[in-house]
Amino acid sequence: MTIQTICVCGAGTMGSGIAQVAATAGFTTLLYDVNADMLQKAKAGIEGSLQKLVSKEKITPDQQQQTIGRLRYITDINQCIAEVFIEAIVEKMEVKLSLFNQLAGINTPETIFASNTSSLSITRLAAQISHPERVVGLHFFNPAPLMKLVEVVKTEFNTTATITQMEALVNTMQKTPVVCKDSPGFIVNRVARPYYIEALRLAEEGLADFAQIDELMESTGFKMGPFALMDLIGNDINYAVSCSVYEQLQQPERLKPSYIQEEKVKKGELGRKSGKGYYNY
Repeated sequence: MTIQTICVCGAGTMGSGIAQVAATAGFTTLLYDVNADMLQKAKAGIEGSLQKLVSKEKITPDQQQQTIGRLRYITDINQCIAEVFIEAIVEKMEVKLSLFNQLAGINTPETIFASNTSSLSITRLAAQISHPERVVGLHFFNPAPLMKLVEVVKTEFNTTATITQMEALVNTMQKTPVVCKDSPGFIVNRVARPYYIEALRLAEEGLADFAQIDELMESTGFKMGPFALMDLIGNDINYAVSCSVYEQLQQPERLKPSYIQEEKVKKGELGRKSGKGYYNY
């Protein structure tokens, strides 16, 4: 199958970033969201990001206009016709299933459905969609235009050809694909859980505050401390991933989610996107 059109579902920070990546790589790119205001915000964000790249001489004005010309912003799901779909919507299995099954009904059986989920089971998702062999995980990292890694998550349903094509797609996007088997947290989020959880434990025990922990971790070579990074990712997303990995691994004490982050989510202190998290923005 020749991939010409990619449809990204969800116009939040991650979805708009993936859409920018796809359009920059030369694909006709549809950005779908039911919320027209979100689409307008995404459009402004993408065009602002491209303008910054022009000002830094990373791309030419001609490349900027070509990328903008490849993007379409849509709210009608019936206009979502593509060879590849990448969903970046809420981390709820039932919502992702509903979306993919609606899209499967108006697209061909060969259409590939990729989830950008951080921790939900791709196998479970695929098992409830027709032609499960075409369902994969493509896990980008935030901010998608800058971060090079993409986890290509395979299940027992996938053919080698499908995974090979997804690796090629990621390479075309100028990203680095790493193929991994479907498992709780995949690779990066499985490894990263202790970074967040242990930092939260230190804060719970009063051994150091958020800023002190961040400063110490950054001084050892980490680009961002755990609390600054959680604020960038979004505390709602980070907490949801922690809960998902904890439950899927049979609730090991070492990975128990923190009440501090739970309270942040309940208060709506989600980080940069809400203006307040562990820090004020």
